[in-house]
Amino acid sequence: MQKGSQSFKFDIPVYIEQTASVVGEKESEGPLGRMFDVVIKDPMSGKDNWEQAESALQEAVVDKLLMKTSYKKEQIRYILSGDLLGQLIATSFGISKYEIPHFGIYGACSTFGEALSLGALIISAGAADRLICMASSHFASAEKQFRFPLEYGNQRPKASTWTVTGSGAAVITNERQPVAITGITTGKIIDYGVKDSMNMGACMAPAAADLIVANFKDFDTDEKYYDRIITGDLGTVGREILINLVKEKGYDISQIHMDCGIEIFDPQKQGTHAGGSGCGCSAVVFSSYIIDNVRDGKWKRILFIPTGALLSTVSYNEGQSVPGIAHGVIVEHV
Repeated sequence: MQKGSQSFKFDIPVYIEQTASVVGEKESEGPLGRMFDVVIKDPMSGKDNWEQAESALQEAVVDKLLMKTSYKKEQIRYILSGDLLGQLIATSFGISKYEIPHFGIYGACSTFGEALSLGALIISAGAADRLICMASSHFASAEKQFRFPLEYGNQRPKASTWTVTGSGAAVITNERQPVAITGITTGKIIDYGVKDSMNMGACMAPAAADLIVANFKDFDTDEKYYDRIITGDLGTVGREILINLVKEKGYDISQIHMDCGIEIFDPQKQGTHAGGSGCGCSAVVFSSYIIDNVRDGKWKRILFIPTGALLSTVSYNEGQSVPGIAHGVIVEHV
C-alpha cells in the first residue's frame, strides 16, 4: 500500500531471516567488536590490491550467511548488493562465483538501505521467496578512490569519518520470522550546497532529516512511534545537524536517535574523529547489534536510515557540491 508521497506499507510483512557480518581488525577492536561474526585481521585478505581485498569481504559474508542458514546457493533467488567503488567492482568479483542472479545497486553509503527496500518490494510482489541484501566498504579502497592513497599520509580533519572495512548481509523472505520489514520510505536527493568532501556528516544530514519528516507525515505519526531512529554514518557532526534540522520541523528525536558510525568506533582510543562511514558501516552494525536488539524484543520498532553522500572522484574537485540521500526501512519485532 502506498503511503503519502514517498512511503510504502507492506500489508503482509517481509521477514528478515538471518544476517551475517564480516569486519576488519580495527572494527573488531571497537565497542561492538564481539558482536560481529567474522574478523579478518589481514587488511589485504591475502590479495594483491585493496579492491580485491574488499571483494574478499563480500565473498566471506555470503559464505557465512549460507552457513548460518544452511541454504545452498541455488535456494537464493537474487542478490542485491553494492559498494563504493567504480562500477561496483568489489561486488562484481566478490560474488561472481555463486552464480546467483544479481542486481547491482549504488546509493553511496545508503546502499544497504536501498537493498533492503528494493528486496522487500521484490518479495512482497511475489517475484522471489528468498534473497540476499548486502553492501561492503573498505577503508583503503575508499581512500584510494575518493581521497588520497594511504602512502600520501594526508592529515584528516576532525569532521572526517573513518570508512569501515566490512560487509554486512541479510536473507529476507516471505516466511514468518521474529523480525519483519513493515514499511519503507524512499529518500530524495537533497543538496544544501556543502562542498567539503571531508565532512560527509554535513552533506548527508539534510537528506536524513528530510526522510524522517517525510516518514512521519506519510505514516501520520511522530517520533513516539519508534523505539529508535538509527542513521547510517552521520557521525557526531552530522548527528548534531540532523537533530537541529528535525527540531525545526517540530520533532525532537534527540532521545531516540542513534548513528551506526558513532556506535562502531571509540574515537578517543581509535582516532576515528567523527565516527565511521561507508557502505559497510550501516550494513555490519545492522547485521549484528541492531538486529539482535530487535529480534530479542528490546526494540519493538525502529526506523533504520542508511545515509549516502553522492560524490564522484571528479565532481568535488571541479567545485560541485555533495548531495545526500537516505533510505528508510521500518523494522519491527513480531
